[in-house]
Amino acid sequence: MSEVFIFDAVRTPRGKGRPGGGLNDIAPAELAITLVDALKARNGDAVVAAETLALGAVTQVGDQGGHLALATRVQAGLPDTMAAATLNNFCVSGLSAIIEGARRVITGEARLALGGGVESMSRIPFLEDKAPYYEDQALARRMGWTPVGVAADWLAARHGISRQALDDITLLSHRRAAAAWAAGHYADRVIPVMAGDGSVALAHDENIRDFGDGSKLAIMPPVFTQMGEAGFDAIAAEHHPDLAPVDHIHSIAHCPPISDGAGLALIGSREAGEAHGLKPVARIRSFADVSGDPVLQLTAGMQAMDTALARAGLGLSDMGAIEFMESFAAVPVMFAQSRQPDWDKVNVLGGHLGMGHPMGASGAILLTTLLDAMKVKDAEHGLVVTTGGVGVGAAMVLERV
Repeated sequence: MSEVFIFDAVRTPRGKGRPGGGLNDIAPAELAITLVDALKARNGDAVVAAETLALGAVTQVGDQGGHLALATRVQAGLPDTMAAATLNNFCVSGLSAIIEGARRVITGEARLALGGGVESMSRIPFLEDKAPYYEDQALARRMGWTPVGVAADWLAARHGISRQALDDITLLSHRRAAAAWAAGHYADRVIPVMAGDGSVALAHDENIRDFGDGSKLAIMPPVFTQMGEAGFDAIAAEHHPDLAPVDHIHSIAHCPPISDGAGLALIGSREAGEAHGLKPVARIRSFADVSGDPVLQLTAGMQAMDTALARAGLGLSDMGAIEFMESFAAVPVMFAQSRQPDWDKVNVLGGHLGMGHPMGASGAILLTTLLDAMKVKDAEHGLVVTTGGVGVGAAMVLERV
């Protein structure tokens, strides 16, 4: 694969994705523009010289409709000649957008590219795009579709995952996130978001909670039982009769908090970087965008991981830092049980369960966090793994420069 380098990557804090959240008053395009401006301040005219901008955004209606990447480009004062693409690949969209930029650099279509994602779930609620299979159970049955939280419970059943295991991984995610912020590990790449009056709207991830010894987690009720009983358990059972009946065990704490946020990376060729005086922080060794089981849904990330590692000629044990998307608590537990990675290298700065999931932005945010984690762990190689609804997954292997 031709060489592609990451020159810089930044993100916003993750705000609570509901009215009253720290980023609720900030339009999605403004979140992205905040990061464009930050990259300009950090990298000069290289940002304006980029030939393409790709942004992931899942729910492309309302404030996120009307080709968000194009609207961002215009409002940010970027050149009219910069190509723009708004991508929806569900929860892996932000990483898919960076992969799109990397492909353009590989083919010579672009020398510098901007890629990332944005989602404002406080302003554009989850499932607000109203796809027909969300409500039409006959169509959902034909597709084998269930709400992703129901699928998480079925995945837990398939892998024999206990409620205690879900509690443990959730507690660790919050604790590590709090410790990373306290240690200042996010100080360089998290860009505070300003309000219209010039005050700071949000400077820190605001979903992190102190669950003490974890006893609070143990008493939280399961959240997807009623949804499963409404017909979606029956749909899943048609495709996986070996698992029926399934106990629903995920509580609300085992779900990554609905959030607002954005992430953006500047990538390009070595020659383009040298021409603009940029110093790369990592080389993209490989990547993969894949699809998998649309019923259990949350397995394609590991499929993408295997593909990306094989393309890089490396193994999981070669990774000094790993950002593994905590889509629901069962997913990282499944990863831990089936692949047995060194957990001192996985999500060392906290994960999605602690900090939140702004869907279209999450892949880009995790890549940004991986750069920080590689620095903390002094890692030569790093891996980011993302997974999403209806069986999508994306992964990328980095080599520290």
